[in-house]
Amino acid sequence: MNIILPVHHFLPRYTAGAELYAYRLARWLRRHGHTVEVVAVESVEHEQPGVLDVTLDTFDEIPVHRLHFNRNAGERHWEYDNPLIGEWFARCLEQTRPDLVHFQAGYLMGVAPLRAAVAAGVPTVLTLHDYWFICPRWTLLRGDGALCRAVPDDPAECAWCLRLDQRRFRLPEQATGGRFGQIMRRTGFDPGREHIAARRKALLPALALPDAVIAPSRFLADQMRAYVPPERLHVSRPGLELTSFSDVQRYNERQGLRIGFIGQIAPHKGVHLLIAAFQQLQARTRRIELHVYGGLTANPAYVARLRRLAGQDPRIHFHGRIENASVPATLASFDVAVVPSTWYENSPMAILEAHAAGTPVVTADIGGMAELVRDGVDGLHFRFNDATDLARVLQRLIDEPDLLPRLRSGIQRPRSIDEEMAQIFAIYNEAIAQHTAPVERVFQRG
Repeated sequence: MNIILPVHHFLPRYTAGAELYAYRLARWLRRHGHTVEVVAVESVEHEQPGVLDVTLDTFDEIPVHRLHFNRNAGERHWEYDNPLIGEWFARCLEQTRPDLVHFQAGYLMGVAPLRAAVAAGVPTVLTLHDYWFICPRWTLLRGDGALCRAVPDDPAECAWCLRLDQRRFRLPEQATGGRFGQIMRRTGFDPGREHIAARRKALLPALALPDAVIAPSRFLADQMRAYVPPERLHVSRPGLELTSFSDVQRYNERQGLRIGFIGQIAPHKGVHLLIAAFQQLQARTRRIELHVYGGLTANPAYVARLRRLAGQDPRIHFHGRIENASVPATLASFDVAVVPSTWYENSPMAILEAHAAGTPVVTADIGGMAELVRDGVDGLHFRFNDATDLARVLQRLIDEPDLLPRLRSGIQRPRSIDEEMAQIFAIYNEAIAQHTAPVERVFQRG
């Protein structure tokens, strides 16, 4: 099978969740005899506005088309519907003639290549890694730090949320408990409602275009049910290369407590909560340590904030970026892994990999995080965005000596990538089968 995998970014420069998922998928497909090409955005700061340059190289023997353009050039709707990308992708499809295109999310790529694939009659599958189609922030996390419980009916509310990136709007909004924005809109202030309305008009119907839409969590699937035909919506958990975890050695006979975090160092990942919670812990007679692994250069202001929070505490260690090959052994060296994200994570690899290494997980009680960790069985939940409650939960691991062994014994083997791909290929085959005869497409507008 000849498959194209569009994704917003790709390795080696970018290593977040969607990028790593696309890489694992491409590698598995190649290993099993399929032809794969990745299409990814490499740069959005092209010197020439209105120009799209594409370079072709390989990463780990995977061909990668890397797109370079200026994100701020053109009309504002180019943020989510860039005609330059759509036109190039249409030509790419003519040249490569793939059997299927498997899109990874939509951020940066936008909907133009999806439309091009559908217009060309190519079977299409879309895996959602976030909420980009329904939320301009893609996280459902408001500019004032609060969670968006549901997509607002009025586009003006989303537009106002984007304004909260600016302190002159965010601080009064926080101080008044949200009333400031209501007052501003009643007085005629327009935060950009028409832009959000146009975005919704383009993106929400686009969710009905693919032959199949895959969500990695039930929570994410539930957010999309209003826009995706039910027979095309699938929940599929990511699978792991479990062989890399088979030989890891655990260090369970310690007197101390080794707490760890592995992931992107960014505000929505909640590392600041973990540091604040750690500093509230009462060690009693046990030695406690916090080990943070993740790149320290992408978000320098946030890293500086974390270092200020940590102060001179010698028990807190920032190790920087970790190579993928070292993840299993590092996770196995933790007594507990913490996933403290402040947004609705979908199916965090950090949780799946920790369990594969035999390490219990403490995580927030929302979204896909709560789905993956069974509270009191293979990990513990704490109240979302609450450092004090996270400290309470971690304190239990210090005060209850039998708790960690009990949680370890409750861990079940995560899904393997072979098990995942059996489901993915069933979805692929169903998508291709729909193109063997005329199929009436359903468009839902919201």
